[in-house]
Amino acid sequence: MTQVTLAEIARFRSQFADYPTALQALQAIEDCEGDLEDAAIALAIRAGQEPEIANSDWLGILARKCRAVICRSEFRDDLLNGNFAEIVPYLAATSLCPALLATPVIMYVVLQGVNDFCHPIDPVV
Repeated sequence: MTQVTLAEIARFRSQFADYPTALQALQAIEDCEGDLEDAAIALAIRAGQEPEIANSDWLGILARKCRAVICRSEFRDDLLNGNFAEIVPYLAATSLCPALLATPVIMYVVLQGVNDFCHPIDPVV
């Protein structure tokens, strides 16, 4: 279980005052007492998805499907600096991730560690 604190929710919320979809997702996460996976499954169902509830890594799988976008250098730098305002709407606009799930996906990546998450697609030097 990936647990999100009220402080982390507040940090995201402060960047999305003008983005209602992200605020909906953050409210769902708060309603699930910070349990990111439970909130993501509830949001997925609202978005018309059929997540496999038995698969506890469902959110991780969705995040990995979005890895090529999330780990672009311009977004990666923002994520490392705690700036989420650009990546969430961008990810929501792609066909990779329903808009309601963009915020939990990015929260998942941040909590896992951006560099660790992006490492598998880093160029070999």
